[in-house]
Amino acid sequence: MSVKANLCYAQSGGVTAVINESAAAAIAAATAEPKIGRVFAAKNGVLGVLHEELVQTWRENKTAMKMLAKTPGGAFGSCRVKLPEVSKNPNIYSRLMAVFRAHNIRYFLYNGGNDSADTALKLSAAGKTHGWDLVCVGIPKTIDNDLSETDSCPGFGSAAKYIAVSAAETALDLMSMARTSTKVFVLEVMGRNAGWLAAAAGLAAGEDGGNIMILPPETPFRRARFTAALRRRVQKFGCAVVVVSEGLRDGRGEFLSAAQTKDAFSHRQLGGVAPRIAEIAQAAGYKCHWAVADYMQRAARHAASQTDAEHTKAAGAAAVKLALAGQNGMAPVIRRLADEPYRWKTAPARLKNIANRERTLPAGFYDSEHYRITSACRRYLAPLVRGEAYPEYGKNGLPRYARLKNILAPKKLPPWRD
Repeated sequence: MSVKANLCYAQSGGVTAVINESAAAAIAAATAEPKIGRVFAAKNGVLGVLHEELVQTWRENKTAMKMLAKTPGGAFGSCRVKLPEVSKNPNIYSRLMAVFRAHNIRYFLYNGGNDSADTALKLSAAGKTHGWDLVCVGIPKTIDNDLSETDSCPGFGSAAKYIAVSAAETALDLMSMARTSTKVFVLEVMGRNAGWLAAAAGLAAGEDGGNIMILPPETPFRRARFTAALRRRVQKFGCAVVVVSEGLRDGRGEFLSAAQTKDAFSHRQLGGVAPRIAEIAQAAGYKCHWAVADYMQRAARHAASQTDAEHTKAAGAAAVKLALAGQNGMAPVIRRLADEPYRWKTAPARLKNIANRERTLPAGFYDSEHYRITSACRRYLAPLVRGEAYPEYGKNGLPRYARLKNILAPKKLPPWRD
């Protein structure tokens, strides 16, 4: 083990089509940095640290690491784990710091969303209380685009592009069959409290919204109003595509569809609002089909946005610079400088201003009367989906993705007991 301080990178929460762009950029930047010794990657997020499962990135094939940037999913595994407050379970933090000490890790990069920022923030403080000089930096990521402090979230642009393309293509399919068959198609997209992804479908329509209707969670759903608007759309265009956020709520603030189970972050499990909307369309007399974008919207690397890929890559590299500068409890975010031509840069932001906070779709971005996005929303979204960042394709016609060996470092501590 080198006497130089080592760095550990980890992924957390739901992955994106481009999260490995951040991974590849961070690992490459850290590996090239003379001040850093070894570069580890924790297996399955913070769980990898807890169980001392640390991938030795230097043992990976160079070709595979090059391909990593254009590979979807989380190459090192992710997790949905919310660390407790230190006072409630100090043993967890003692264990985490013990692993960092055992492997001389003084830089920790955590790639995730707002709940993950909370974990990173807690770890940034834990190093001080345990007498271990640890610099913890967050790397923003989420397809929901709901993080504060950043103009857009790395991962969102690619998911938004996938949704917009899907809306455009299904609208054309629907129009070809509407006279004698299906007249309404409902697409359910992710978005518990924020309607950014649903709004992205508006890019597939003109300023008037065309035959695409958007139902974000920020605006209460009114059945009678929706049914009347749906009838007008079908009468005008012959059919309608309805893009609905999974977190759509009624006038009482209740989810139209929510399971009784909760995830690791204590969030109600969502899913199933599309068939609810389809039932309403069928009750109005229209043949209707529905689909749930689910994991496809966050795994579609073949439809990645070049802008998003550049954002994500820059965030990974910038995180290493922040770590080396001793910027504990910080994260690199995207700052927009101009819409046209689109210009941006990365800038540091405090994790405490990101952790456990949500940025929802602004009221000025959605026209609730006509179920469409506004021109302001269109100006914001347009540059985020531009450009194509295709993976390399093989002779079999399918993308070639990285397959890492993920060789773990020898353990130095007794096994962790939950």
